[in-house]
Amino acid sequence: MKQAILAAEDVRFYEHSGVDYIGVARAAISNVLSSQVKQGASTITQQVAKNFFLSSERSFSRKFNEILLAFKIEHNLSKDKILELYFNQIYLGQRAYGFAAAAQTYFGKNLEQLSVAEMAMLAGLPKAPSAYNPVANPNRAKQRQEYVIRRMREFKFISDEQMQLAKAEKLHVLRSPVTFSSDALYVAEMVRQVMYDRYKEAAYTQGFKVYTTVDKTHQDAAYAAVRKGIQEYDRRHGYRGPEATVEIAADVTDDQLDDELQKVNDAGDLVPAIVLSVNTKSVSAHLKDGETISINGNGLKFAQRNLTDKVNPANKITRGSIIRVQRDDKGNWAITQLPQVETAFVAVDPNNGAIRALIGGFDFSRNNFNHVTQAWRQPGSSFKPFIYSAAIDKGFTPQSVINDAPLAIDPATIGGQHWEPKNYDGTFSGPITLRNALTKSKNLVSIRILMAITPQYAQEYITRFGFDPKNHPPYLTMALGAGSVTPLQMAGGYAVFANGGYRVTPYFIDRIEDGKGNVLAKTQPEEAGKNAKQVIDPRNAFIMTSIMSDVVRRGTAAKAMTLGRGDLAGKTGTTNDQYDAWFAGFQRNLVAVSWMGYDQPRSLGNAETGGQAALPIWIGYMGKALKGEPEFKPVIPEGVVAKPLETENGTIVDYFYEEFQQTNPELGVDSGTSPAQVQEEVKDMLF
Repeated sequence: MKQAILAAEDVRFYEHSGVDYIGVARAAISNVLSSQVKQGASTITQQVAKNFFLSSERSFSRKFNEILLAFKIEHNLSKDKILELYFNQIYLGQRAYGFAAAAQTYFGKNLEQLSVAEMAMLAGLPKAPSAYNPVANPNRAKQRQEYVIRRMREFKFISDEQMQLAKAEKLHVLRSPVTFSSDALYVAEMVRQVMYDRYKEAAYTQGFKVYTTVDKTHQDAAYAAVRKGIQEYDRRHGYRGPEATVEIAADVTDDQLDDELQKVNDAGDLVPAIVLSVNTKSVSAHLKDGETISINGNGLKFAQRNLTDKVNPANKITRGSIIRVQRDDKGNWAITQLPQVETAFVAVDPNNGAIRALIGGFDFSRNNFNHVTQAWRQPGSSFKPFIYSAAIDKGFTPQSVINDAPLAIDPATIGGQHWEPKNYDGTFSGPITLRNALTKSKNLVSIRILMAITPQYAQEYITRFGFDPKNHPPYLTMALGAGSVTPLQMAGGYAVFANGGYRVTPYFIDRIEDGKGNVLAKTQPEEAGKNAKQVIDPRNAFIMTSIMSDVVRRGTAAKAMTLGRGDLAGKTGTTNDQYDAWFAGFQRNLVAVSWMGYDQPRSLGNAETGGQAALPIWIGYMGKALKGEPEFKPVIPEGVVAKPLETENGTIVDYFYEEFQQTNPELGVDSGTSPAQVQEEVKDMLF
């Protein structure tokens, strides 16, 4: 294998000092004559420098930096160590990094089992993994393989007889390559970080096996829902134009087109392509694997305006434009684009905290920042249930009446800023029950509730759900979710409601084994009802779940009724100017949180609320994750009284703490205090 790699990539590897001057001179002459950077003459050392430290940009400055780094690498590492790094880290297509992984991916074999012909096929991949992929492009892969075989003979790595046998050998490439786990690259990186922290460099060499809590069905469902939801959002806001434009000659070759496309990162099924010809009815484009495709009809609809002169020339699709295309289930291609907006999605088992699905962003290769664990964002109204839970703890009931009306705020109570809070729709409902206020996400009611229970009490209370009080200053803005949370924190917080009031810690590693299967470490999770701490009254969790069920049935998350289930609950969230869109929701055995926003905060758009942008992702996931799951029928906890009530919409049943059922509904104070005693002190806060 080593000889095949040297023959294909750098036959003078053991002779040069990191740079092949003959190759550099040849490439320089070609580049000067063409006024473009087309040839690189990169040695294996230079490729290591590029892969570990540099971008794939093609420019003279990047090439210069690559050469400098190559010299430094040669000075500090042995030739064998450099080759080892290359051997184990180079990308070879089909998500295979390194030749050992590629041998399994394409042939289902270990390296020592490969024939010369198979080795030559793999050795031909580094130059253009997509173009020479034997699965997607067998003809070009065969041509490249034969080139490597000839080079191996030229430099006497094999005999004439071996060359002829290798050329004649019929390869059995796995037509359906090794089935990869669903897109879980963010999870894989989390695992890598934990393993390195625990085992240092041994994590990469000792053959550890790490088993996670992530479930493939759940992860697949989350990935599909996230991609669909983000692209639907992107389509609502229009096509921006090509990613770039390159000059291509009339007699351009496939290899030259492939070289240009190698600079462009893949993004799942959003495939980069170079436009060869274009008119308002049809676009012809070249893909990385060498295929030429035709796009027409509905496939042009998204970018139709950019095929005309009605747009800025920089945004027009022309010959040489680099665009993204996507194939539908029927095999038809359509123009699409890489979204600029980001996302996070996480699903947790509320019974023990096991993470079942985690998507840290739209595409790991483009942005490896994990928005589930690292993005601190304002939760908006999705934080209100924690404030309402504190109010229930203080004696409020679902039928407590609070005035939804304009409120004058003393600047001193919000940190010295001028603030005139409003409801999202700009209207006011007047006296409204606590249940209906959360269902309709009434901001003014949330503020009045927080005034009544005090921000200081709420700040302490939310620690029961795992939130750090330092990130939630004790001001009235806390009522509207002005603090900072991560999506993973929100999942942990909502798990408390789902499991009946127990605090469980989300985790993702089930166990670690050595190469022989011996268990080195195993997580012992906190389990609700067993060893997990009870942090809120189970009656509180039951009543809050009942209220949040109304959010799904008839409130801001009513779209979720398309799932046809009666055991769902949750809360939407939208921050000021639509910078963040949230939906956090649950079924008894599954909590999921969806977030959407820009890394550099800016508005998602006037209509892009949590119910519009984040909720559809949650629905898409839950529809698959809960398939076949029986509908959960909750049992009313001891100490909760169910009372029929007459309302303007007919008779309803609501739930009360046994000791609070006679509470003055207009004040929400506990039964041990006479309403007359406290009426004057809280009247102004509630009304």
